[in-house]
Amino acid sequence: MSPSTRLLQRQILPTDRDSDVFALYVDPDPAILDADKYEVGTNRNARDLNAVAMRQSIASGEGIHLDQIESRTALRVKAGQRLSFGTYFNAFPASYWRRWTVVSAVTLRVKVVGRGASVVVYKSMANGRSQRVDSASTGSQVEGTFEFELSLKPFVDGGWYWYDVTAGDEEVLVESAEWSAEVPEDRAAHGTVDIAITTMNRPDFCAKLLTQLGEDEVLRPYLDTVFVMEQGTKKVVDSPDFAKAEGLLGSVLRVIEQGNLGGSGGYARGQLESVRKGTATYAMMMDDDVVCEPEGVIRAVTFGDLARRPTIVGGHMFSLFSRSRLHSFGEIVQPWRFWWESAPGVFGDWDFAARNLRSARWLHQRIDVDFNGWFMCLIPRQVLAEIGLSLPVFIKWDDSEFGLRAKEAGYPTVTFPGAAVWHVPWTDKNDALDWQAYFHQRNRFIAALLHSRYPKGGRMIRESRNHQIKHLVSMQYSTVELRHQALEDVLAGPDHLHEVLGTKLAEVNAFRKQFSDARLEADPDAFPPVRRKKPPRKGREDTGLPGRWSQLVTAGLAPVRQLTRARELSREHPEVEIKAMDAKWYHLTRFDSAIVSMNDGASAALYQRDPEKFRELAAKTIEIHERLRREWPRLAQEYRAKLGEITSPEAWEQTFRPWTQGDDTPGEGDR
Repeated sequence: MSPSTRLLQRQILPTDRDSDVFALYVDPDPAILDADKYEVGTNRNARDLNAVAMRQSIASGEGIHLDQIESRTALRVKAGQRLSFGTYFNAFPASYWRRWTVVSAVTLRVKVVGRGASVVVYKSMANGRSQRVDSASTGSQVEGTFEFELSLKPFVDGGWYWYDVTAGDEEVLVESAEWSAEVPEDRAAHGTVDIAITTMNRPDFCAKLLTQLGEDEVLRPYLDTVFVMEQGTKKVVDSPDFAKAEGLLGSVLRVIEQGNLGGSGGYARGQLESVRKGTATYAMMMDDDVVCEPEGVIRAVTFGDLARRPTIVGGHMFSLFSRSRLHSFGEIVQPWRFWWESAPGVFGDWDFAARNLRSARWLHQRIDVDFNGWFMCLIPRQVLAEIGLSLPVFIKWDDSEFGLRAKEAGYPTVTFPGAAVWHVPWTDKNDALDWQAYFHQRNRFIAALLHSRYPKGGRMIRESRNHQIKHLVSMQYSTVELRHQALEDVLAGPDHLHEVLGTKLAEVNAFRKQFSDARLEADPDAFPPVRRKKPPRKGREDTGLPGRWSQLVTAGLAPVRQLTRARELSREHPEVEIKAMDAKWYHLTRFDSAIVSMNDGASAALYQRDPEKFRELAAKTIEIHERLRREWPRLAQEYRAKLGEITSPEAWEQTFRPWTQGDDTPGEGDR
């Protein structure tokens, strides 16, 4: 079988000419590599200082001007200027291609216009050290097209390729740059993708996302269908921006209306439609409230097409509010705690505008993951057909459980550099305390029962109990009650998951209304004025971070204090106002009442200590966790036996029946 040439990646520039994201596309700053961990050594102070130094900005202040961007693929370099394309969107992630695909060598083809222009190609090693590979110059010629043959052999553990362009005495236009490879003939044609977007009362955001997808002419041949699962009361079709999106996407767009079944119900509907239709190679899960880099969809499809085996290809998440900041570079489920976290070696919330790709050693490792969030995640249709659809859990842990399930079936997940969206970061949400606390708790335990390799879930039960105590001493009684309900529903077994999918949220919200800590107020005057009989020590509230010994002492004494009678004045007036950033358990436990603001900055709630409620919930916490420990083996066996059934297309078809009644196939009759 003769090989064919396949385009893997091309040079791109921002679609919206937003200067906040320039650092992700082109870089005027030098590479100043941080210290190697082996040079730093084992001294704790040295390691802490190095960690701080790694995050310090090395930006020179030299910027890229808007008028230097000629087009989506072309950039002007000013006379005497040197610019690097060793950036998130334009460097070539060689180690990922080396590890996961059939590609063994690539060709870089760069076209420049301008006398005296030079192109230098570099590669990095897994420890971040860069090496000059090759170079070319236009010399006295007006333009030049240079090709560099580059092997992927040296990239077992990590590393990138990239190129720098330097202008001589006159301006240079970097007209294009493309990375291509010789691939087997049966891999020459690109696959197609069904994009599944679940939306809930974000009509304008969703319509703008659809417009982004429809406006990109290069992306269009890759799109089979764009499914929008409409689950809200504010419809995307009523957005002023929808008509434009509909005109751009035409017959590719399908809006499907159904009840609010959460993210898992929305994505499962898109997965079901994609599997039943059977015309697309992949289904991509995508949030409705993201700004998309359309090229990332193409790259994910290309990488999936050339993967050694069917592979889930995920994108990264940048902050919507600080657009050069990467939220996480890859996530795992820590098996002993069974909690999602960044993969080993990853630094969260990384600002590329402060420290570029070439200057951060850790970014040059290949990061292997267990799962990818469904804000942007490409799943081969073959994988969906074999292992089933989403777990019916409304929200939380549906994406991570699916990644673990796929991994056990032999299908890896790769979080792929160069494929990304901008999204509200998790750190700006209140989802550990509000109604979502129920789903966090229940779904985490369900996922652990399905996939934990440790007897009785490793540290999970102990950690859950400790978290309950923290919430109790923090006066967060609604959260404690919701987490108890979650565990009771876990103990009830898997058979009810589909049944409660459309009703549980309403039940949770109705239950929470009885607790003052769950009643959020946007108006500061909604609360009584702050008063306390005894003033703070030396006139200052201590919001500093206590040492480990101090925390241990507070942890030991806090439950005892909760049993004492609350100060009388605290029943009518909050004793203090506490900012969201300072609302830690070791601060909250000192007060009998407090006004506590939420992470999103939009509201606050009144917390009040209740000794009787504390006694009741503490006893319940101990009892339910002991029961869970006793019944873990039986529950694990039961959930694992039912997994194939509850994630099957047939089970989901029954759940969707109220919105497909009378249709021969799911989705008929929708817009």
